[in-house]
Amino acid sequence: MFSGIVESTATVVAIERELDNLHFTLRCAFTDELKIDQSIAHNGVCLTVVRIEGDTYTVTAMRETLERSNLGLLQVGDEVNVERSMQMGGRLDGHIVQGHVDQTARCIRVEDQEGSHEFTFEYDVDPEMVSRGYFTVDKGSVCVNGVSLTVCRPTKNTFAVCIIPYTFDNTNFHSIHEGTIVNIEFDILGKYIAQYQARMKELEG
Repeated sequence: MFSGIVESTATVVAIERELDNLHFTLRCAFTDELKIDQSIAHNGVCLTVVRIEGDTYTVTAMRETLERSNLGLLQVGDEVNVERSMQMGGRLDGHIVQGHVDQTARCIRVEDQEGSHEFTFEYDVDPEMVSRGYFTVDKGSVCVNGVSLTVCRPTKNTFAVCIIPYTFDNTNFHSIHEGTIVNIEFDILGKYIAQYQARMKELEG
């Protein structure tokens, strides 16, 4: 479980393919605090640490993860937003993030708002998934590349988010431009509510 408050960025230093899996080796500021089997969100994707060597660590992404996320697009030298799992008893500064990316979205506009930046993203819509809560609502929460954000002006297949200077400078949002593919995770609370309502209608019918 995560909060969507990015701790740092990690740099991809090596990528190795093994059958349908990709092994990513990264370097970040807290590598010396990690241990094998630890869960870390990478651009919002929960991955397990499988190897630690010096100031680098390695995680593995399988086919399902690569198909649903932007991890398969990573190249050596890219920055990745990273967050370790939440500690029990700590403050939930963002929102409940599972680290289970639902799909990708494409940046279609970036606007400089004289102190902050507004990013607009577009994503594919599946009516069945919408009925199960996979959509955004105004002032609701959404996780973009592992960052907990508030939704602005959602439509049926787009939404905007505003990024303050600190987040812009300390996450990989500063490298997102028109055409960039990002990971999105819709709010788990919305999913539960939508699916509960659907189940109740089925029972009533």
